[in-house]
Amino acid sequence: MKMMKMTLSPVLVPRPSLSLHPSQRVSLGDTVTLRCHLPQPAAWVRLYQYDNPTYIEQKDNVQDMAEFSLAEIKKEDAVIYQCQYQGLAPAGISEKSDPVELVVTDHSYSPPGISLSPEEHVEMGTNVTIRCWNNIYGVAFYLHKEGLSAPIQHQKHSVGGTATFTLFGVTPADSGTYRCSYRIRGCCLLFSPLGDNVTLEVIPRPAIPGDNGGASRNLVAVVVGRWVAAIVFIIILTVSVLLVAQRRQMQTDERPGDTSRSPEAVRFQVSPGDSEGLTYAQLQAVTPSTHPPASSTTPEPPIIYAEVGTRGPR
Repeated sequence: MKMMKMTLSPVLVPRPSLSLHPSQRVSLGDTVTLRCHLPQPAAWVRLYQYDNPTYIEQKDNVQDMAEFSLAEIKKEDAVIYQCQYQGLAPAGISEKSDPVELVVTDHSYSPPGISLSPEEHVEMGTNVTIRCWNNIYGVAFYLHKEGLSAPIQHQKHSVGGTATFTLFGVTPADSGTYRCSYRIRGCCLLFSPLGDNVTLEVIPRPAIPGDNGGASRNLVAVVVGRWVAAIVFIIILTVSVLLVAQRRQMQTDERPGDTSRSPEAVRFQVSPGDSEGLTYAQLQAVTPSTHPPASSTTPEPPIIYAEVGTRGPR
């Protein structure tokens, strides 16, 4: 009978979580409690230092939380920790928890100095510079804001014992109290005490005089501009209409049938007997009329004298 080889996949169980108590401001000589929180009962729970396969301590038969105490903290205890457990049902070994840093303060080091530029009351949008310094070269500086557990900025390598932090375009959310610390170079998460504090107050920019009426002025300018454009359009339209009317009137006056007197409108009457040898002839101008003949009292037509040439061929 042929035997079949079976491979069992590891049972995946949820990861635990690790917390520190107290979580900050731990000094050399203090006692710290590390709590490993479990999502299910465990056969055992182990506490590790980060990147170290050998566990520090183990707790057996734990229901939901295992506590590990570190008494009289020393420099070597200021490291990173993780925890792990083996579940009962389902049975399986969890992954290690997220790492937690145990930051320890060494009061044998002097606190750093701090300065703020510009000082205290600063308008919104301004870039603020915070400088930290000490008498030890080559340390890493950290900038802390009151109310936040973790530093907001840090510089790994200071130049000449000084570090410069910049808050760009500050807003009211940047208002608060700031302090500096520095990390001692070496193996552990050992820090100096927090230094003196500076207070930053971000205030709104002063309003520009007359700026509140800016929107009203813009609206008035738009309305006036539109009225001016309408008036100019009406003037141009009126002038165009007058020019067209004047041109049409001129064309009408220049038509041949519109003149009251034309060369065909006057007839000259000359007596047949006087057609030769006359130097001057009395011509009667008769203007044709469409009106009916008037009474006998109508004045006679005007008399026109004209010079008539009678020279014959020589």
